[in-house]
Amino acid sequence: MNEPTHGEHEAEPSRNGPGPGGEPRPRRKRHWVLIGAAIAFAVILVLIVVRKPKSGNGEAQAPQAVTIRTATAHAGDMGVYVEALGNVTPVATVNVYSQVNGTVEAVHYTEGQMVRRGDPLVDIDPRAYAAQLQQAEGTLQHDRAVLAQAEMDLARYQEASDQQAIARQTYEDQRLIVEQDRGTVKNDEGQVQYAKVQLDYCHITSPIAGRIGLRLVDPGNVVFSGSATSIAVITQLQPITVVFNVAEDNLAQVHDEITRRASLPVDIFDRSQQTRIATGKLLTLDNQVDTSTGTVRFRGQFDNAELTLYPNQFVNARLLVKTLKNVVLVPTAALQHNGTQAFVYVLAGDTVKMRNLTELATENDVAAVSGIDAGTVVAISSFDKLQDGARITVHNTAAPGPKTSTGNGPDNGAASGASGGAQGAGMKAGQTS
Repeated sequence: MNEPTHGEHEAEPSRNGPGPGGEPRPRRKRHWVLIGAAIAFAVILVLIVVRKPKSGNGEAQAPQAVTIRTATAHAGDMGVYVEALGNVTPVATVNVYSQVNGTVEAVHYTEGQMVRRGDPLVDIDPRAYAAQLQQAEGTLQHDRAVLAQAEMDLARYQEASDQQAIARQTYEDQRLIVEQDRGTVKNDEGQVQYAKVQLDYCHITSPIAGRIGLRLVDPGNVVFSGSATSIAVITQLQPITVVFNVAEDNLAQVHDEITRRASLPVDIFDRSQQTRIATGKLLTLDNQVDTSTGTVRFRGQFDNAELTLYPNQFVNARLLVKTLKNVVLVPTAALQHNGTQAFVYVLAGDTVKMRNLTELATENDVAAVSGIDAGTVVAISSFDKLQDGARITVHNTAAPGPKTSTGNGPDNGAASGASGGAQGAGMKAGQTS
């Protein structure tokens, strides 16, 4: 037998046995670790694929049902309103000025007092004007006596002229003297009237009924005629008006209703639009469109019996244009929009169908629509998971109890699925969409 060469003896330990010095072979150990990991991964993957369809009993392929809440559309009446920001404007505001010069003797009003027409406000020292009146009356008395004497002379001259005892020219001269004296008397009478008016100006009274503002003068102050400072400001509060700007796009429908009816009702709400302050009627509208804003000014009148409207107060006005009779009402929560197109999800068995419709009017949580019938059940929740044909499960929470409609707002019970919104006559509504 041939013995192995020296080179063969050196190569064999590197393949089958430990290396020099008895060290392990790391390359072969790493190779078997990788093979084992690959086999384990393949086994796990096979188990996942095999067991996945069995774990769901075949239901994993079908989409899961979406839990929703629903409401039922029903028929009712809804008002169509035009809403606008308004400003309370008094029918009359009077700044009272002194028309004579003098010292204020007395102030007869208190700040914020309600006054009537003719109530005394301020007294100014009248002595100088009383003296002027007396002088004018004395002059008038003197000139009346002169006129009477001239008229007696005229009568004598006329008799003498008729008997040709005096020249005709003398009679004519006397007749013209009488006319001159009559003119003097008439002038004196005007002076007396003027002095009386000046004296009356010393006693200032209220020109209108309303509320007087803060005190502007006190006894002892000197006031002057023609001064830029008023001595009192009076604002009429009953009745009072509200001026609000309506977009010119709504002018046509409002004008059509005005021509058919004597007046349109107007409701005034506070700035939060939650509390109704007053109810009145449309009084008039401006005769032109404001080109800078594209709006028309409307004026509504209100009795303001409780003085709830305050001059220059900012309010929200709602003009009732018309009332939609026997329309389909749904909660606004059911309405969805795809651009300008409104739609709802209608229940069809255990699925929902997307139904396009037209939104006629809205108010708070109720909308009047066309395109569906009364009694249609619509979804009002879970829209992020819904699509046309989606399977659903209905879960409506219990209604909080029966509500009595007051006519001042929509029935919020619709959101819970009980009725779907407000109903009955006298319903408020929002702007047309």
